[in-house]
Amino acid sequence: MPASHAARDGYAMSLRLGCIADDTTGATDIASSLVGAGLRVQLVHGLTPGPDPDTADAIVVALKSRTAPVMQAVEESLAAARWLRARGARQLVFKICSTFDSTPHGNIGPVADALRELTGASRVVVAPALPVNGRTVYQGHLFVGTDLLSDSPMRLHPLTPMTDANLVRLLQAQVGPDLAVGRLPRAVTHGGPDAVHGHLDAQAAGYVIADAIDDFDLAALARAVHGAPLLVASSGLPAYLPQAWGWTARPDAAVLPRAGGRAAIVAGSCSAATQAQLAHFLQAGGAGLAIDPLRIGSVAQTVADVIAWFNAQPVERAALVYATASSEAVQRVQQALGVERAGLVVEDTMSSIARGLVAGGVRRLVVAGGETSGAVLRALGVASLRIGGPIDPGVPWCHGVAEGCGGVGVHLALKSGNFGGTDFFDRAFACLDRDCA
Repeated sequence: MPASHAARDGYAMSLRLGCIADDTTGATDIASSLVGAGLRVQLVHGLTPGPDPDTADAIVVALKSRTAPVMQAVEESLAAARWLRARGARQLVFKICSTFDSTPHGNIGPVADALRELTGASRVVVAPALPVNGRTVYQGHLFVGTDLLSDSPMRLHPLTPMTDANLVRLLQAQVGPDLAVGRLPRAVTHGGPDAVHGHLDAQAAGYVIADAIDDFDLAALARAVHGAPLLVASSGLPAYLPQAWGWTARPDAAVLPRAGGRAAIVAGSCSAATQAQLAHFLQAGGAGLAIDPLRIGSVAQTVADVIAWFNAQPVERAALVYATASSEAVQRVQQALGVERAGLVVEDTMSSIARGLVAGGVRRLVVAGGETSGAVLRALGVASLRIGGPIDPGVPWCHGVAEGCGGVGVHLALKSGNFGGTDFFDRAFACLDRDCA
């Protein structure tokens, strides 16, 4: 056995799992799940120089490929896959959103097709279910809580409106014309690995949508597919892979450096969950400043004005800067600026504000929104993150070095817009010390 595959202190030294996430908060989501399963995880933002694979059991590459042009998403995902395989990753997961966020043309299908060809996988299991956050799949249909995906607030998403809950139909429209999409029913999954393998072998499909309505379903599915070269999944299924491998959890997997410095919240998501969190924070007496994309950069409102406002707030509590708004307000901005330009204005503004806050002494920062989180990491110059324990399912504290702000260490919680309880913003800072050494 090569030295890189030897054992040290009872743990495998080689990189076990490589994950390719289509946005930043999706990357922290799956990283958190793997840390919870006892793996030491490193998150790499883009294809920057990463850690020695001997120091990580899993590496998650965070891309901005969910809403990128199709060919760009494919090329970046393939580059990430080759980068991970060159570092010894024995299994790949293409991490997608649990609400299957995509357009009719991609990018889930085209990226999956490319990764399928690269890995030589004949049948690829697609498992977006995340029961802990209310995302379940039954008879190939995706539910958000008790609603079909098409009846949920996701139907109003400004970039990827989801108006069809039939995942077989959704994915079939995105993959190659010679690849059929089938289903993997719960009854087959609970029949054990042999039943699953027999079902897959009997199908002419290149992909199968796995039903799962609870964690027992996901655990059973993991036992059947834990050796597959490629999986397409939310963070739900991968959380059960280490158990299926027979992994011994690392007791220090979630430990982060001690936290300090001022605390801030930057919210760019307009999801229903983030709107509720923002309202709760403000109603409880928290300080907040709204950003208007139509005014920022003008005499009426500048980034310097925002930083000055923050510096005038009490230091003992986090203050909130937000571009969160109702769907009607978002549509007005999109009509004025165009959909793509409106998104970029918010990303650029919020990331510039975040950089100014960290440069001014903020060391604990919550960021709400996947696109906003990616933009903030780029602005701060954070190339990689160590993953700590969860604040809420799918949202961990992380620690990285902000090279764009003089190389200071900063704790970050990068929250998908739809994740977290109503009181998330306050609880995030209250629980940070739990995971710090």
